[in-house]
Amino acid sequence: MSETAGPNTADPNTAAATAEPPAAADDGSGSTRGATIQLDGLTKRYPGSPNPAVDNVTMEIKAGETVVLVGPSGCGKSTTLKMINRLIEPSSGRIRIGDEDVTDMDPVKLRRQIGYAIQSSGLFPHMTVAENIALVPKMVGWSKSKVKDRVEEMLDLVGLDPREFHDRYPRRLSGGQQQRVGVARALAADPPVLLMDEPFGAVDPITRDHLQDELIRLQHELHKTIVFVTHDFDEAIKLGDRIAVLRERSQIAQFDTPEAILTNPADDFVSGFVGAGAALKRLNLTRVREVEIAEFPTVTVEDPLQSIFNKLSSGPHNELLMLDRKNRPYKWLRRGDLSRAKGSLANAGQLVHDTVTRDATLHDALEAVLTDSGGRVAVTGRRGEYIGVVDMQTLMTSVQEMLEADRLTAFEHQHELAERHGVRGGQEPRSGAGA
Repeated sequence: MSETAGPNTADPNTAAATAEPPAAADDGSGSTRGATIQLDGLTKRYPGSPNPAVDNVTMEIKAGETVVLVGPSGCGKSTTLKMINRLIEPSSGRIRIGDEDVTDMDPVKLRRQIGYAIQSSGLFPHMTVAENIALVPKMVGWSKSKVKDRVEEMLDLVGLDPREFHDRYPRRLSGGQQQRVGVARALAADPPVLLMDEPFGAVDPITRDHLQDELIRLQHELHKTIVFVTHDFDEAIKLGDRIAVLRERSQIAQFDTPEAILTNPADDFVSGFVGAGAALKRLNLTRVREVEIAEFPTVTVEDPLQSIFNKLSSGPHNELLMLDRKNRPYKWLRRGDLSRAKGSLANAGQLVHDTVTRDATLHDALEAVLTDSGGRVAVTGRRGEYIGVVDMQTLMTSVQEMLEADRLTAFEHQHELAERHGVRGGQEPRSGAGA
């Protein structure tokens, strides 16, 4: 789908058949960047229903941004999403992606240019992981060697070792691994647009947090245009560059940044949807990478016991972090643990139960710190490798700074409103005097 050619100069069927990245959208790394999406008067009516399911939705989604559609169950957010790739045909209205009106093009060819990820991954159970990921690239005619390279690239991109997962079947994957493969499949043909319909809704909360972090990391690398549906406002705050809060029939109550919605909700409906604790929800707007990640003394499982003991007894810390053979956090070791080790660390120390990535939010980090007796959490990279730690003091300082910034913003907003009111109050008498 070309972003440079207008509707009269590009053949949409040819573009769909080749699915080659448009030249103007290539960021120099060979990856297709996102395309603008414009919805104009998009409406869906079902026979026999007196009211439309989606009523006259007009919205512009910028190229490369993540927009989250959030609203109560049954408000039409999934229907709106599925009309973008024409899984549901609109009754009226237009859809433009990049410079092309795609409302009337072949819907099958359109879908091959739009990534689509759903709840429970939607993987084909009779196909291996590699075969699932290769599906769309094969359909659009990529060569065998290009497909093979792309499968390995996608597995690596979503943090799965190609050697380990290439030939597995979906039933041999955890829920989180299945969702990662689902995202890899959606991105395999390098589409400019990725639609995601509650993709993390069926996994446990810890896995969900990690998948959200992974999506944030991927978006930093790929710059796709992502439209994401959820009923969870906290998830919307964490993921969205902008959030569309929808009423019934997908009517837009507010379409704005997470910060603006939290600090200045448009009306009582939006306030009710945001719920209590807006200040705490602000923690979902700052990432761990934005605060200080401290160093911490580490040892490995292969270090001699005496070496570990010497390092702990001679250093300023009362604790060490033991890393496994892949440099991943394994155990927290204290001095008392070593005195009870009796020649073996097999039963000594406390296993690391939770870690956060640099793309995790401060809310995630604070939860992990509060549930850990040591008041700190290990920060890891894309394959779980150790990077550093974030402690309670760092988080509390960041929270105080955010609250102070919010107070200043609120004060400036009130001052601006007062000035506007004063100007209007001063102008009206002068206007009357001159009449």
